[in-house]
Amino acid sequence: MAVSLAAEIKKELGMEVECLKGSYGIFEVRLDEKLIFSKSEAGDRFPNKGEVVQSLREAGAKA
Repeated sequence: MAVSLAAEIKKELGMEVECLKGSYGIFEVRLDEKLIFSKSEAGDRFPNKGEVVQSLREAGAKA
């Protein structure tokens, strides 16, 4: 999931992504310190295709 999401972000926004290994099933996407997506806050689901990219755009992400 993380690798394909990183590729999607790079393709759509031209941003480099750093993937960090978590524990206990934690999956989060952050822009600087701002939480963009949290698997636990989303009802224990992974993001849908395009969901994180859209949220990053709304947060003002720039490459």
